[in-house]
Amino acid sequence: MISFKDFSKFLVKRVVGSAGALLGVVVIVFLISHVLTPNPARLWAGPRARPSTIAAVTARYHLDQPITVQFYYFLLDLFSGSMGIDPLTGQTILSEIGFYFPNTLELVLAAMVIIVILGIGLGYYSGMNFSRPLDSTIRVFYLLSWSMPNFLGAMLAILAFSTYVHIFPSGGMYSLTLSPPTRVTGIFILDSLLEGEPSQFVSGLYHLILPASALAVLDFGLITRVARSSILNTRWSPHVKAARARGIPETDVRVKHILRNSLIDTNTMVAVMFGWILGDTVVVEALFSWPGIGNFAYQTILANNYPVLIPIVLAYTAAVIAANFAADVFYSILDPRIALGESK
Repeated sequence: MISFKDFSKFLVKRVVGSAGALLGVVVIVFLISHVLTPNPARLWAGPRARPSTIAAVTARYHLDQPITVQFYYFLLDLFSGSMGIDPLTGQTILSEIGFYFPNTLELVLAAMVIIVILGIGLGYYSGMNFSRPLDSTIRVFYLLSWSMPNFLGAMLAILAFSTYVHIFPSGGMYSLTLSPPTRVTGIFILDSLLEGEPSQFVSGLYHLILPASALAVLDFGLITRVARSSILNTRWSPHVKAARARGIPETDVRVKHILRNSLIDTNTMVAVMFGWILGDTVVVEALFSWPGIGNFAYQTILANNYPVLIPIVLAYTAAVIAANFAADVFYSILDPRIALGESK
């Protein structure tokens, strides 16, 4: 059992490392957007922008100043709480990200729940039935889904379950005949529950199932693969054989000694998968007309709205770093030796 002092040292190291990674990404994004681009003002203003528009963009973002001054204002906009102003809408970029990101978070979390249940469940049954027909069937299934491009899988889901068989809606977050609930968390189905509106909750869940399932089915294969390999490594390990020799019931052996230890490797891949799914939302949200940060990023790219695209990239990065931080903490809980080793 790890002590509170050692666990605190482990957390401090992880927080410092995450902050350093985020700062490194900020520097890289700044260099790409301000230094490596020959004429940032013309790129941000658009290919058909007038000279007056280019001059306004140059003045607004201080692009005619030395690079150190540009970086200062870049950080000032980033950490002032506004991230700058969207030149197309006139709203603060932070408010726009704050509106769209919870919608994406709702979609990603729903997909992650499906992925964890499906991936770990199939990986467990595949590993426990090694070289049997069930094992081969599961392997073929997750390899087919894993190799399918995201846009193709999402389009097939829409064609199958929205066009040909009218089971789920093809887009949107809720029925247009309903009024959205008061925004508390920004997550539609959660706000519907907080407001006590079952019709809104049912509508939101109904619209959520297909895009979340499309994301999950396209990405669960890696979790299944890792879970299966981890189950196979743990299944024949000495401590499992010793547990059976001590007369521990088979159910306890499978749950406490095989499944629990296999979750250590799977946990790391879940955090990596979170970042992958965030990237996949750009395509899936656009196809399902889901009003999330991915669809917003897609529309921003089409409009060449680079002043908004830069904070979106940083928001994605911060979310991935936060997910990896959470995975490290959970990793240390499953195996305290990790935190104990790094705290010394």
